[in-house]
Amino acid sequence: MKVREILKMGDPRLQRVAQPIEKFNTPELIQGLADMKETMLAAHGAGLAAPQIGWDVQVVIFGTGQVISRYPDAAPVPYTVLINPIITPLSDELQNDWEGCLSVPGLRAVVPRWQSIRYTGFDELGNAIDRTAEGFHAKVVQHECDHLMGILYPQRVRDFSKFGFNSVLFPELAPEKSA
Repeated sequence: MKVREILKMGDPRLQRVAQPIEKFNTPELIQGLADMKETMLAAHGAGLAAPQIGWDVQVVIFGTGQVISRYPDAAPVPYTVLINPIITPLSDELQNDWEGCLSVPGLRAVVPRWQSIRYTGFDELGNAIDRTAEGFHAKVVQHECDHLMGILYPQRVRDFSKFGFNSVLFPELAPEKSA
């Protein structure tokens, strides 16, 4: 396991459509997943998509099983490996909520996402996953799966008056400056 560099917005590798995984439980897949988890935890993220570390495959991981410090009011999301995902909205109801991204550091915006979804795909062994999610869990899944289509959250922003630097939007959360 090693912490990998997280690509930043503007890198053309983040704009590609990722390729599906065809073989499960391979040494390359297991190593890639271990690196993704280590990278996500080191960055204190709620999720990570393979393209964010330059790996051009349809793999996302999300959740930590605990509350994320940047989202203290959100319910914990179970740690999940999701391969070749498909998302289906369960209603037309959207939630507008703040999002950030490890590939867009220091910025945050209000982004509309479906309130409740069904997501399907596979785990690293090829076992089928079929779950429903709502709220924060649904938002995280949609955000991470967008990366597989070459989409970063700023492309989904509708109101740019609610897009800016964390330190300006949320000064109470900024680390204290030393004298």
